[in-house]
Amino acid sequence: MKAVFFHKHGGPEELEYGEYPDPAAGPGQVVVDVHAASVNGADWRVVAGGYGPVASFPYIPGRDFSGTVRSLGEGVSDFRPGDTVYGVCDVGTEAAYAEQVAIKAAILAHRPPDLNHEQAAAVALIGLTAMCSVEDTLKVKAGETVLVQGGAGGVASIAIQLARHAGCRVVSTTSTGNVDYVRALGADPVIDYTREDFTQVVRDVDAVFDTVGGEVATRAYAVLKPGGRAAFIASGPKAPPTDRSDVIGLRPAVGRDRAHLDRLSSLIAAGAVRVPDITPFPLAEAARACEISRGRHFRGKLVLVVR
Repeated sequence: MKAVFFHKHGGPEELEYGEYPDPAAGPGQVVVDVHAASVNGADWRVVAGGYGPVASFPYIPGRDFSGTVRSLGEGVSDFRPGDTVYGVCDVGTEAAYAEQVAIKAAILAHRPPDLNHEQAAAVALIGLTAMCSVEDTLKVKAGETVLVQGGAGGVASIAIQLARHAGCRVVSTTSTGNVDYVRALGADPVIDYTREDFTQVVRDVDAVFDTVGGEVATRAYAVLKPGGRAAFIASGPKAPPTDRSDVIGLRPAVGRDRAHLDRLSSLIAAGAVRVPDITPFPLAEAARACEISRGRHFRGKLVLVVR
């Protein structure tokens, strides 16, 4: 099969496009013919060794994908060859930048019927992350005010919609060119961070969801009301520290399971969540897509078209 892989840690330029052995379905697994794979910020960090050295080289990055079932491993009875599916590779593993991927059947789901492969690949991991953060970790409730940092990004765009669906008032930050885009997702007001300091615009919010990291994340505690909570996905394995004893910082645990993907599918079908803007690249241009991802100044999702 064709795949994108790397032989040593470094920048996106280390990614190569070429032939790679086909995977086989082990017990409880499914092999999927990948039609599209998503590009995530985690991907270039994996290439760079940001999560530690990979198990062995060459190594295929990529966490989420959409495709059709090719073959079934022993004990799999809930899928059939030809089923259209989408999913996220198991925690701590990657392999989606390829024409085929082997994955546990238990964490795979049927593709949302209203989405094509590119759309499904784009929404899988960001939807899972947003649900685990907004619903499971922050546990937002109707009537609360929620600040979502970096609203034009993939995870944040879904988080805004989830919070709005829960009945929250959503405030968000973004750059000048994305203000209208983020407002259309349901955020109001939308703060242009190139012109305004969010800590001077909002205060006493019930919850903050930060997807930016760095000093933006640490300053998020300042806008929380007493008893407020903040969730962080761009600040490492733990929430950044705060000197406030009356608020709490949380690091969402983003697991892998079919139930969350099925819930995401139902939210999409109900019109509560829409897929973010997509910029497609052929699989052979994965290095260029990862370089853009590393720069972080883009809207929505980058997606690799595999087939």
